[in-house]
Amino acid sequence: MFPASPYASVRTARRAGAVGVLTLTAALALATPAFAHAEVEADTARALAENVTLSFVSEAESASAGFTEMRVVLPKGIAPGDVTLVEAPKGWTFKATGDGYTVGGPKLAVGTDAEYKVKVRQLPDAKELAFKTVETYSDGEISRWIELPGGGAEPEQPAPLLKLKAAAPGATPVGPSPTASAAPSVTASTPSSATSAPAATAEEKDEDKGAEEKKGEDGGGSAGLLAGGAIAALAVLGGGAWWLVRRRSAAAED
Repeated sequence: MFPASPYASVRTARRAGAVGVLTLTAALALATPAFAHAEVEADTARALAENVTLSFVSEAESASAGFTEMRVVLPKGIAPGDVTLVEAPKGWTFKATGDGYTVGGPKLAVGTDAEYKVKVRQLPDAKELAFKTVETYSDGEISRWIELPGGGAEPEQPAPLLKLKAAAPGATPVGPSPTASAAPSVTASTPSSATSAPAATAEEKDEDKGAEEKKGEDGGGSAGLLAGGAIAALAVLGGGAWWLVRRRSAAAED
């Protein structure tokens, strides 16, 4: 038999090395956590920072549909009323919800990432903030990036996380923003069916007072006339009675 060629041993070693590299690559790929497809950044990533602009990016994954809406659940310490829209795709609008907000509108082109910015009145005093995000596509598909890290395992669909630096010296929480209940009502109040008469004006009061005084004067005058008439009648009656008595007395003397 012919002795084994030294080149064959080299080829065998190379093949073994290649297989080992491929095996290691596959193992690393399986061990590497999925990259976040929804991310958030801040122009001031510091606890208790005020008027902070947050930039959100959601990577498009669908090959046949475009984004139509982003729904975000705000972390504890940020109220929906403390968030305002700064920038969004053309035609998209912002709407506050009970636990966060939505940004959406006409569908984006297939393969176009959804990017928008909001301004937060103040960040809470925390080390990191999670902004759970639910993405909706034009074909009705929904992608949820809401998982939080924990238990030592990396989440498959992690929520966008924002790590914060410690608060600046002297930074304090600002007062709470006005609640919806404190806002004035936009509906006009319905007038009551049993409306009360309007209050009399000063002129009307003066006129009423003058009328009462005149009425009193007229009443007094009438009473005076009646009293005078009664006295005159009594005088006439008294005079007649006196004349009649004198006449009878004279007749008796005759």
